[in-house]
Amino acid sequence: MDFQGMLFEAPASGLRTFAGIERRVLTRGAWVDVLRSWVPQADDVFATLVRDVPWRAERREMYDRVVDVPRLLHTYGLGEALPHVVLEEARDALSEHYLPELGEPFRTAGCCYYRDGRDSVAWHGDTIGRGRSEDTMVAIVSFGDPRRLQLRPRAGDGESISIEMGHGDLVVMGGSCQRTWEHAVPKVASAGPRISVQFRPLNVF
Repeated sequence: MDFQGMLFEAPASGLRTFAGIERRVLTRGAWVDVLRSWVPQADDVFATLVRDVPWRAERREMYDRVVDVPRLLHTYGLGEALPHVVLEEARDALSEHYLPELGEPFRTAGCCYYRDGRDSVAWHGDTIGRGRSEDTMVAIVSFGDPRRLQLRPRAGDGESISIEMGHGDLVVMGGSCQRTWEHAVPKVASAGPRISVQFRPLNVF
C-alpha cells in the first residue's frame, strides 16, 4: 500500500504547514499519517524536554516479577502547561487540522524518554480507554535520534510496516488503529537519546 500525499491548511506559526503529509491506509479501517520535519525548532524543543520535564522511572508487574519500565515517563494532563511553546502550538494545530475527522481536540500529552537503544516499548495498542471500542487518534512528535515505529495487525492477517521517526517528525495513528493494530518501538544495538510526545484526546490511553 502506497502513501498518498494530501495538502492541508497551515497550522499555527512556528511549525511547518501540513502540506506534504502522507497517509497510508491500513486494514480494518486503520491508517497512519507521516509528516517529516514538521517541527523546525526540534533542537530547542528536545533540549527543553530533557531539562524541564519531571521524568520518572516506573516499575510494573510482568508475569511473576516486577521489572523496570525501559524508558522514562511523564504525562501532562488536562489544563497543564506544556514545557515548550512549540508543543502548545503543535497540540492546537493538530486539533484544528484533524477536527473534521476526530471531532474533538487533543487534550493530553504523554512524554517518553528513550535514553539509548536499550529503552523500548513492547507491542501494544492504546486500548485501556476509549480506543478499545471507538475510532480515535494518537499523534506522535519525535525528537532526537531516529527510532523505528513498527506496526502489525492485531489479528495477524496482514502486512507489518515500519516507520522511521526522525528529529521533528510527526506520525499520527488514526481510525481503528489502536484496537485493530499493535505498535512497538523495539530495542536496537545502538542509538542516542530520543523523546516522543504523544498527543491524545481525553480518555485515550
